[in-house]
Amino acid sequence: MSTPPEPSVTSEEPSLLRQALNVPNMLSILRLAGVPVFLWLLLGPKEDGWALALLVFSALTDWLDGKLARWLNQMSRLGQLLDPAADRLYILATLIAFLIRDIVPWWLVVPLVVREAVLGVCVLLLRRRGFAPPEVTYIGKGATFVLMYAFPFLLLTQGGSDIAAIARPIGYAFTAWGAVLYVYSGVLYVIQTIQALRTADPAGLREAPGA
Repeated sequence: MSTPPEPSVTSEEPSLLRQALNVPNMLSILRLAGVPVFLWLLLGPKEDGWALALLVFSALTDWLDGKLARWLNQMSRLGQLLDPAADRLYILATLIAFLIRDIVPWWLVVPLVVREAVLGVCVLLLRRRGFAPPEVTYIGKGATFVLMYAFPFLLLTQGGSDIAAIARPIGYAFTAWGAVLYVYSGVLYVIQTIQALRTADPAGLREAPGA
């Protein structure tokens, strides 16, 4: 499936400070600031209700910052870095906290963490050759979306209430699909990296066909 054209980022970009102060990037920075608070809520006082509210807020702002960037024509290089960074940090923080609290098994966490480590190596290799990082694909965005909506349901599964019984199959289904898509999108990024490193033109990466 082809990708619709994204609004271009002009060569004469504002300073990093001005980019950070636009509305979409402020939302992304706010999401990043919430990561340690989220971890503390889960692992410290174990205030699952507040942690759940913060996770839902993060998912909503993840959707909203992209929409606002397009509506307000405030696409920026900083935003292209902050948005996926916030997504990955929330996913990693949630997986680590859930693993410590035995909400998810280790065999689910390990492939997702390895995926992030492999992509980190890919980015380093690409930068050494003068390439831009891999573009975020629809599958990658979809996987992040599914996982971010799986985590609140997994939190709701704690305990023996009727809500937990209802949330359990939904949370497990979202988690299974999200994990598979997340790993698959990682494979696509690795393929993009290999294709780019085989070329001599460091003009950047293009999204993988069908992604």
